[in-house]
Amino acid sequence: MRTQDRGKNPGEKPREIWGREISLRCLATDRTLAGPQANPSCSLKSPTMGEEGGGRSCGTTRELQKLKQQAMEYYRENDVPRRLEELLNSTFYLQPADVYGHLANCFSKLAKPPTICKVVGRNVLDGLGLPTLQVEIFCTIQNFSKNICSVVISTHFEVHENALPEQAEAEEVERSEAVSTAVQWVNKTITEELRGIAPSNQAEVDQVLRTFFESKVQEEKERRQLEKGLEDQTIAIPSPPPPPPPARKKGQRQGRTDTLTEKPILPPEPVEPVLSGSMAIGAVSLAVAKTSAMLDNNPLYLNIALLKHPQEQPTKLTIPLLMVSLVSCGKSSPGKLNLMKEVICIPHPGLTAKQGVEMLLEIQKHINKTIEMPPPPKTETKKGHDGNKRSQQPITGKMSHLGCLTINYDTIEQPLLLIEGICANLGLDLGTNLHLAINCAAHELIDYSRGKYEVMTGTYKNAAEMVDLYGDLISRFPSIIALIDPFRKEDSEQWDSIYNALGSRCYIIAGTTSKSISKLLEDGNISIPKSSGLIIKHTNQTTMSDLVQITNLLDSKKHIAVFGSTEGESSDDSLVDLAIGLGVRFIKLGGLSRGERVTKYNRLFTIEEELVQKGALGFNEEHTFFSLHEEAEKATVAGGPPELLEPIFPTEVMEGSAKA
Repeated sequence: MRTQDRGKNPGEKPREIWGREISLRCLATDRTLAGPQANPSCSLKSPTMGEEGGGRSCGTTRELQKLKQQAMEYYRENDVPRRLEELLNSTFYLQPADVYGHLANCFSKLAKPPTICKVVGRNVLDGLGLPTLQVEIFCTIQNFSKNICSVVISTHFEVHENALPEQAEAEEVERSEAVSTAVQWVNKTITEELRGIAPSNQAEVDQVLRTFFESKVQEEKERRQLEKGLEDQTIAIPSPPPPPPPARKKGQRQGRTDTLTEKPILPPEPVEPVLSGSMAIGAVSLAVAKTSAMLDNNPLYLNIALLKHPQEQPTKLTIPLLMVSLVSCGKSSPGKLNLMKEVICIPHPGLTAKQGVEMLLEIQKHINKTIEMPPPPKTETKKGHDGNKRSQQPITGKMSHLGCLTINYDTIEQPLLLIEGICANLGLDLGTNLHLAINCAAHELIDYSRGKYEVMTGTYKNAAEMVDLYGDLISRFPSIIALIDPFRKEDSEQWDSIYNALGSRCYIIAGTTSKSISKLLEDGNISIPKSSGLIIKHTNQTTMSDLVQITNLLDSKKHIAVFGSTEGESSDDSLVDLAIGLGVRFIKLGGLSRGERVTKYNRLFTIEEELVQKGALGFNEEHTFFSLHEEAEKATVAGGPPELLEPIFPTEVMEGSAKA
């Protein structure tokens, strides 16, 4: 390197050493051009060559000059001379030990931002060995295609452990077709539509996916209309005559029926259609969000938080309160009790997630010991008398797909008394250190032939009686602060009744009974059925933008949001990042067993530790219950502030029950 440039003093700064003219000369040398035209031996006329060779040499020289001129224009258009000059000067000042490493880092910052070049869909297995969708995102980074990340989305299908063979086979075929269709969508149209889009532009990606999905919905609608038209052209078959009225029971008077005083139940509403392959939309949207986070060296939860708060990055993030399933006594359990598909424990808001799980693991160990204990000896009873028959039956348990034990209990009180007794033995105050929630899954209990809910084998309750049952249950066990799906979605009157009766004492949450996120956003109404909050899940065509919108809507209506896992989960732990980034109140991951569920709890612990180290961990508030007046709801719809009742704390309910 020369110590001074032409016409410059020796003491001048290195900026003058590397002038722009020299930079251009370096960039326009013969060696800059690749191929035979850049061979220096062809740039000048050889003295031994003849006139013909000399002519070719002159032609080559003119071509070379033209290429040099094009090179200089190309570099000027891309601002290469100026940037190279600045880079060389800064490198001389810094004099890094690894010169080329420094140059590589500087050049990488000048590179174009990554863009999506390929999206790949694959058929993989979830935690139950059932097919689901995996999506991988490839991006063009510095002219090379790189695999950035992959995600696995869970299907929306429920797991029916005691399903009939025909039903199980039909669902298996439907699931397989849904996954295959999703794989085709991803590998054909979606990868073409997203090519060239920056993964950081989540709104554009979700809009492309939404437009694609709407076109598929329209195609399906046209296909069904065509099929219906073809059916209408066929000869109509006369409908069979209505069946004769049922015969009267012996001794029953004419004109009198058993259901004279009971209001008939409404028939089930048509199942909300799910377009086969729709899981491709949700999976790709999540994969792009994760890709953007990884390229920015950010965790996914922070990327989601920035989507929800685009104006200002939140300084604190809270870990959602855990809803951990401990036992299952639902319809598929071997005992008589059907009402409690999940008995859920909620650690106190003041505990960290890790502390809460450690406490619940101790409770779970004692539950396991209870199951392993031999039953007490039977006592002699008269034939036809129950005696202590229920207490003498051995308590058995098996691990369910929800990650908790399925236990054979016969009464509603038994699982609650079990947990209550274990907490007392451990020195825990049920109602202070932890609370309970019940997933009733009422839609699984309805017997349409009787028009009642089968809460226990052989025990049926109509909708009005169910309201009384829940009221009595909450009064006897005030540590229960949430009821999930206490009724079918069709029983809107009973939803209103139980909300008005218990809404100031516990959360009334709609899970399966709620509409899909897409439908909720389309209608803009989250008050049907009337509830304290909703369980939201990332399935089917739900995009990241949809999740942000639905949580904003829930926040604006003072509803709580529970981010829930599906019944058939995978080992993908992105669900936890979504829940934290969206700022939901609760997260429902199932039990503390099965790898696909435990991996999510481990991710929760990791994020909690990261937030603690960064000083960005927020604190959860105590449980409070608000019951909206009808007038307040109308004011909210009209745009006015809702008039809320005084908040009630669970500890106040417990103290009141103790005094009573």
